[in-house]
Amino acid sequence: MTPAAAPAIEAQELTRRFGSLVAVDHASFRVEGGEVFALLGRNGAGKTTMIKMLTTLIPPTAGGARVGGFDIEREAARVRRIIGYVPQAVSADGELTGYENLKVFARLHDIPRAEARRRIHEALEFMELLPFADKLVKTYSGGMIRRLEIAQSTMHDLRVLFLDEPTIGLDPVARVAVWELLERMQARSRCAILLTTHYLEEAERLCGRVAIMNQGRITALGTPRELTAGLGPGATFEEVFERYTAAGGESLAAYLDTSRARASAERHG
Repeated sequence: MTPAAAPAIEAQELTRRFGSLVAVDHASFRVEGGEVFALLGRNGAGKTTMIKMLTTLIPPTAGGARVGGFDIEREAARVRRIIGYVPQAVSADGELTGYENLKVFARLHDIPRAEARRRIHEALEFMELLPFADKLVKTYSGGMIRRLEIAQSTMHDLRVLFLDEPTIGLDPVARVAVWELLERMQARSRCAILLTTHYLEEAERLCGRVAIMNQGRITALGTPRELTAGLGPGATFEEVFERYTAAGGESLAAYLDTSRARASAERHG
């Protein structure tokens, strides 16, 4: 199978250990081109570790994966050329303008100067940031920064975009704005998107399929509707989440309270 015809992501028995801790435990799944796919789970389930392996930031302990048809270990440089990655922590430089942030990224990816100018303008316009291009990023709102980071990660020849909690800490209005931009972007480019989120409604709205993780293992995989139907008439997606992560020892109410408190704390500095 050539890289062009390969799944966007294909993981087989992917495993990562840190000493005696098994952060990701023999995980197998695939994401097709153009698909939006979510990893869900409680804190410490292994979601971020999974993304770090798939983006070549850390190597697997066992098993393996291919992204865009390229092996994440043997062809790591080729993987990095076709992916975008937006981590949980803010990655944009607050002391630079929005335009300057994208210009730095273009240089790092060896995008020719004339082409870089065009792509920067298009990215800022698409993310509705063009009026703020010459403003320092430290003056941006949280939602604007997230949109800039997504713009930055999509300037090159993108085939797979990784988003680690893309709307964490945003107020509801900013969160919905990011959702709408992601939907527009995915419809236009048809790149695959893998995201993690603590917001179950985010996964239901954006994702065709989800994988639920518990203590490093994938315990459920399917569409939100399939997983909900599997619990019987009247079941909710929150109940699905509870069912497949219950062994983690944390109640759903406590999980949701923690997520809301974390988001509120980040919004208010």
